[in-house]
Amino acid sequence: MAAMLSIEELTHHFDGLCAVADFSLTVEPGELVGLIGPNGAGKTTIFNLITGVFRISQGRIFFEGQDITRWPSYRITAAGIARTFQNIRLFKDLSVLDNVRLGGFARHGYNIWQALLHSRGFRREEQAWLRQAYELLERFNLTRYADTVARHLPYGEQRRVEMARALISGPRLLLLDEPAAGMNDAESQALIQLIRDMQRDFGLTIILIEHQMRVVMDLCQRVKVLDFGMTIASGPPREVQHDPAVLEAYLGKDGALAE
Repeated sequence: MAAMLSIEELTHHFDGLCAVADFSLTVEPGELVGLIGPNGAGKTTIFNLITGVFRISQGRIFFEGQDITRWPSYRITAAGIARTFQNIRLFKDLSVLDNVRLGGFARHGYNIWQALLHSRGFRREEQAWLRQAYELLERFNLTRYADTVARHLPYGEQRRVEMARALISGPRLLLLDEPAAGMNDAESQALIQLIRDMQRDFGLTIILIEHQMRVVMDLCQRVKVLDFGMTIASGPPREVQHDPAVLEAYLGKDGALAE
């Protein structure tokens, strides 16, 4: 069986600055892998390269055995890769329901003429997407916000909307970029359970970027650590947690990386 995701020697520069250097990673189906490191280490850049936001200049990416290195973002999404963002990117002036529905756009089966003419096929498919959107809102305890403009939701609820929007596209690989950012301990604990439930119920493989080590320790089977674009450690989270290079990158030579 082919790996879910295989990244080979990925390198990326911004105006001469190396953001990612010779990064390689293989993720097997059903894994939950953490990608951690200090701010500016290159983690989100890797997500942007995987999802086609940035054009890859060096290296290759394979998804379920297919070379997606040159694919545009919409094709990558349609193939089965979805993501959330470090800074929430909802359509703030649209309703929660419409935000979730838009997550399925890359998988719509009708063309522009069928949409303009409101053909029978268009109406049937739109009803199916609407049902899926409501099902996800119910699952994420967001039904009461269906008609609420997204900008009016509390921060934690906006995070849930973003996850629901990612799931409606039917991904097999989900990239979560700092989902616990800005959350308190109770919210983070609820998030941990939510991610576990999502992975189990939707059969997901997940790559997680996160700074809250409690979330990383509770969820990830293994982690890869970046610093200044370079991989400095890789392995089970409790082993990596005590790696001298990791401690120095985060907190200095005398630091201790808290759980």
